[in-house]
Amino acid sequence: MVPRVSHNATTARATAAPRLKAAVIGASMLGLDLAERLNASPVLSCELVASRRSSASALRRAAQLGCGVSTEGITAVVQAGVDVVFDASSADAHPAHWAALASADVLLVDLTPSSGGSMLTPTVNAVRAESDRHLSLVSCGGQAVLPVLDAVARNSRVEDVEVVTTVASASVGPATRDNLDEYLAITGYAVERLTGATRAKVMATISPALPAPAFRAQITARAYGIHTRALSDAVESAVAAVRQYAPGYRVGALSVVDDLVRATVTVTARGGRLPSYAGNVEIINAAAVTLAERYARSREVGHRG
Repeated sequence: MVPRVSHNATTARATAAPRLKAAVIGASMLGLDLAERLNASPVLSCELVASRRSSASALRRAAQLGCGVSTEGITAVVQAGVDVVFDASSADAHPAHWAALASADVLLVDLTPSSGGSMLTPTVNAVRAESDRHLSLVSCGGQAVLPVLDAVARNSRVEDVEVVTTVASASVGPATRDNLDEYLAITGYAVERLTGATRAKVMATISPALPAPAFRAQITARAYGIHTRALSDAVESAVAAVRQYAPGYRVGALSVVDDLVRATVTVTARGGRLPSYAGNVEIINAAAVTLAERYARSREVGHRG
């Protein structure tokens, strides 16, 4: 017996907006994980993975995910006619990518520690993804600590902030190692801009330890006028919001002593192709796709209007 399909269901399928086409620049662990997430999205699809520097085996893995592949980098992306571009290349290369796409009707999501674009994290200022066309994800460290520091800033006046991140060596590619100075600079800049802190210092350790440690960020902030219970509730709410897109996100050891706030953020990768220790890749990629999906849904609503 053939099941009956309701008229409403048929109409919904017929009128549903098509998934926006996306391209990824870079075929590192970051880029390949992005491609997999895009193909799992209800509103986005991976049309192309393009890179000049990636190995043939990396591009083969992208092709196995159902994406088109190219060794022509941004040239191939411009010709592909996509709606969204995720730049997972390097801070040095990103300005040229933005220059090539600035005049196109394309959302560019920057996952490099470049200083261009509007700095966003989903729990702080996601609404800007609906209108801005050049989004900066800051860094994996920024995505890990900004939800907590935003909660602190909403409940006190933030002064000095120190962030120390520890990441497993196996989850850090050559571009990230080359851009370590940019990572430290833009993470500190984003903390100051998005929380109002007067000073932010960021340090990072790439750990070769075995077994590989989970991605971790230690936060120390000097803040005034803190109400401990309100802060605890705000951090708990922020954690719940982040875990909607990054389930392995945890905040522990939250304490307030006098005017000093301390907290430890740990991110564990869950599912997919990522090893559990690659929480740095998980947090920034999950945030990037979440913001792009918000853009896609706002565009769908605009078209219906």
